[in-house]
Amino acid sequence: MSEQQNPNWERQVLENLVLATLKEQRKSRNWRIFFRFVGFTWLFLLLAMIVTWHNAKATEAKSTGPHTALIDVKGVIAAGGEVDADSVMEGLRNAFKDRNTKGVVLRINSPGGSPVQAGQIADEIRRLRKLNPTIPLYVVVDDICASGGYYVAAAADKIYVDKASLVGSIGVLMDGFGFTGTMEKLGVERRLITAGENKGFLDPFSPQSTTQLDYAHKMLDEVHQQFIKVVRDGRGKRLKETPDMFSGLVWSGEKSIELGLADGFGNADKVAREVVKAEDIVDFTPRDDWTQRFARTLGASAGAQLGSSFNLRLK
Repeated sequence: MSEQQNPNWERQVLENLVLATLKEQRKSRNWRIFFRFVGFTWLFLLLAMIVTWHNAKATEAKSTGPHTALIDVKGVIAAGGEVDADSVMEGLRNAFKDRNTKGVVLRINSPGGSPVQAGQIADEIRRLRKLNPTIPLYVVVDDICASGGYYVAAAADKIYVDKASLVGSIGVLMDGFGFTGTMEKLGVERRLITAGENKGFLDPFSPQSTTQLDYAHKMLDEVHQQFIKVVRDGRGKRLKETPDMFSGLVWSGEKSIELGLADGFGNADKVAREVVKAEDIVDFTPRDDWTQRFARTLGASAGAQLGSSFNLRLK
């Protein structure tokens, strides 16, 4: 009777069966995707743990005999950046604390950076040398040791370079941009409200103020004189000053020796072998794990955005 009332019942039954089958397949596929996701997540975490453990073991490795401690300073010196004072100072403290350390080599390959970060590293070098007078600290320059990099190097007992290294750039830089002309062409009006006549100091969207520009020059000159004093105190009588020595120029490694900015030729292996007399080198450079590197990158990016209006650097 029902079949006579609905002649398409067979078709409906088949459609229901197909729909039920598709639903089961979707559920099965969703579960497969879920388990694959869980599996890949566990695999990623396992690999991250292995890499972190390996880096930790490498960082903690110590020589059982006399050795030369090595700390790398590679990249721009800035808080939360490629190289910052906290990480370098941690490596220095660990190196000087190790009872088998006979000498410390700071291997620098840096174009410069923050005068504050460079100054903190230099101060820590002098403090540790005073506490450990029998452990010398030498700087070895790779490609470049300029600006803030040289600020750090000047605190060392001696500086060794390659003949083609770039050394110097003893100066200070504050850079930025001015957009007032562009804004006029676009018909954009800057509406800056401040409490304090100099609160908008060097605002890139406002016309340049002669008074503020003069103040900026005085501030740069003050930091520049601090830099010059650090170099003179560190190099002492070895320094052969010329009129352009503190102008921001750089010199080849060979010329830097003539000027007294460096002491001789050598890489880390040569200094360890022939100067420290401890050929075995142990790396005390702090190594971040992947989570720390990720957080550091985010912090550096945020800091760059916050400080984008003007930037004071040793150069």
